[in-house]
Amino acid sequence: MAERDTVLSVNNLIVNFRTDNGLVQAVRDVSFDLKQGETLCIVGESGSGKSVTSKAIMGILANNAIIAGGNIIYRGENLLEVSEEEFYKIRGHKIGMIFQDPLSSLNPIVKIGKQITEATLINSDKLKLMYNDLISDDLIRYKNTLAKMNIQIDTEKKKLDAWIAGLGDKSSLTAEQKAEIRQKQAEFKQFAQNTKNEYMTQAKTLKQALDQKSREAKAEVKAYKAKVTAEHKEKEAKLKERLRAAAPGDREAVKKELEEEQLSFRNQLSITKAEARRRALEIMREVGIPEPEKRFNQYPFEFSGGMRQRIVIAIALTVSPEILICDEPTTALDVTIQAQILELINRIKAERNLSCIFITHDLGVVANMADRVAVMYAGKIVEYGTADEIFYDPRHPYTWALLSSIPDVDSKEKLEAIPGTPPNMIYPPKGDAFANRSRYAMNIDYREQPPYYKVSDTHYAATWLLDPRAPQVEMPRIVKERIRISLEEDSHEQEK
Repeated sequence: MAERDTVLSVNNLIVNFRTDNGLVQAVRDVSFDLKQGETLCIVGESGSGKSVTSKAIMGILANNAIIAGGNIIYRGENLLEVSEEEFYKIRGHKIGMIFQDPLSSLNPIVKIGKQITEATLINSDKLKLMYNDLISDDLIRYKNTLAKMNIQIDTEKKKLDAWIAGLGDKSSLTAEQKAEIRQKQAEFKQFAQNTKNEYMTQAKTLKQALDQKSREAKAEVKAYKAKVTAEHKEKEAKLKERLRAAAPGDREAVKKELEEEQLSFRNQLSITKAEARRRALEIMREVGIPEPEKRFNQYPFEFSGGMRQRIVIAIALTVSPEILICDEPTTALDVTIQAQILELINRIKAERNLSCIFITHDLGVVANMADRVAVMYAGKIVEYGTADEIFYDPRHPYTWALLSSIPDVDSKEKLEAIPGTPPNMIYPPKGDAFANRSRYAMNIDYREQPPYYKVSDTHYAATWLLDPRAPQVEMPRIVKERIRISLEEDSHEQEK
């Protein structure tokens, strides 16, 4: 099979949150990539950093978030450095997201139809879209330059503020400490000025290029509008002439042609409400909503939980994104509806060749969804591999624990709960974060974080159990039994 293109790459991402109690280290050095047309499932307990990672990709982190390191590369650009203008074109348009609770994603007092068509109608002016597309590259270069300047200055300012806060109460500072603060503040002021001077020189050149491109784009849009209008008037005049000369029996057919021409002209300049409605009804049928014409005028409270989730999926699909992030979209649904939604996401992904990041706490949910799986714990990816590797050859004790806790009708073994609770990420453990909850923990697990050990070219796990010096440890009996049963079932299916 040919190697698929990488559409998204997360590298050494670090995300912290400022709180009254201290700095929460929510995401710690996370790296993964997403290939064209594949599903990557990120699995872990609540608080493991899954949703924070997805929100960092979408650029919707809370105001108290600090991205302390790493990058997120989408189509060659670092999303952590782009301007809000460019992110506006990416968020929702290129990268869509389905949230956990569909009811909180929908406005309860606005009809479903209006909510589905909203994004389409906001971007309904085709002439404006044409102009924006023409100047897009120059605008992005200009805005990104300013954004990088502000990010560098803001990063240094946060470092300075954190250093000053670490000195303690201002009233108890010594004269030497106060003098050092003044010195560092002066150094920061000089740094900010030098950074502005450097970037504003670049920005001035880019702004001149943008202004020139803007003039050219306006002229091109004006010419396009004039051409379309002239062609329409010519066709309209001929149709009106035909209408005047038509026999009584032919007049209705010519009138219909005239109406279609007028509608076609309007649709060349903007997306009409009728066209937006047609698209919405089409997508509602695609996601399996019955009687879409009737449902179009109903409110969210008139839908079941599963139908509301289908509506949220429809909204995400209206702008045809390239990547779809699903943040636990089945958590609030019963098992039967869960299966329907998962099947729907799989079908739409295949039909549209979407790349999908699926976030869940349940490994059982992803068994038939994932191409690859990243298992997260305490802000880190502890195991990473293909779906077959994670389900048939798991190596990390936390992955074993997750697999042991999945209900199974075939296995006679007693389900095993994971003892204890996740660590407080204001004070993350010095060694392996899972050590306090693992019966396989060794002394080194409490002293040092394990590196990633390579199991295969596509399979890695961060556990000291894979170190050549570690004692031989077998996975839990319940996991071995489940793998045996599953392999036997696969063998029987192949024989048939």
